[in-house]
Amino acid sequence: MTVTQEQREQAVESALKEISHIATLPEVTLKIIELVEDPESTAQDLHEVISNDPALCTRILKVVNSSFYGLPGQIASINRAIVMLGLNAVKNIAIAASLAKLFRGGELTPFFSAKDLWEHSNAVAIGCKLLSDKLGMGLSDEAYLAGLIHDIGIMVEMQYDRSDLIDAIDRCDADMDGNPKRNLLECEEEVFGANHMDFGLGLCKKWKFPAPFAAAAGFHHNPTECPTETQKIVYLVHAADILAGRLEGGFKLDQGELVIIDEVKEALKLTDELIESVFEDLQEKLEEAAAEV
Repeated sequence: MTVTQEQREQAVESALKEISHIATLPEVTLKIIELVEDPESTAQDLHEVISNDPALCTRILKVVNSSFYGLPGQIASINRAIVMLGLNAVKNIAIAASLAKLFRGGELTPFFSAKDLWEHSNAVAIGCKLLSDKLGMGLSDEAYLAGLIHDIGIMVEMQYDRSDLIDAIDRCDADMDGNPKRNLLECEEEVFGANHMDFGLGLCKKWKFPAPFAAAAGFHHNPTECPTETQKIVYLVHAADILAGRLEGGFKLDQGELVIIDEVKEALKLTDELIESVFEDLQEKLEEAAAEV
């Protein structure tokens, strides 16, 4: 079945009209994004916004003190967290905390629940950060957030029409290990007239997210088609998505053979040794995070 661009756009428009409750980020998060994007802003401005949201303060301090950042000692104040991590990292934690609330919902099928999607997104986010760090790209905060939101289009589908999403997942005809006979993207297009990359790109544009994040949501399965200026982030997300799919119980309904595209490997200078090393680190980080919960 071939879906035209017009059909895709209509499907996305209809879905975003219906799901007003997911199509807005919490006000505090939007304010934080605005502040961090503004070169005139200071750490004090950010502190004032965050300190008005006790739940967000708690979340930021929990993340700062987790093994993920490996910082010495316990950090008890938001001011100190901002100084230690920088505005950008705190912005990303705030967005992550807001998104975590959206990824709630029961099990849809034996192979899929909103919690599975959140765990997969989190694994991709950590994979992106690890890849960026190992490659010395200096993009770890941005890459982390891009990984976190890459599959937000599936949440759009879930909020828009759960029964259609269940239908699309059932059509994948996955085995007990979650390996699909048919790709989720193809099944989504049959059911919705668009796939989760189309919905993700539409939502990110509606939220006025920076271009690299919208591109990560809209091109992670066909990274070579993304706009040139967003390439680095999209390539990192593509590679991390494949690695997360290789994890035991990893989400792979939308993957083929779990192979990183050659152009991506070449552009990022990814050797097989480096990929294996990142995969091992990813498993370790996820085990540490699970132990901390």
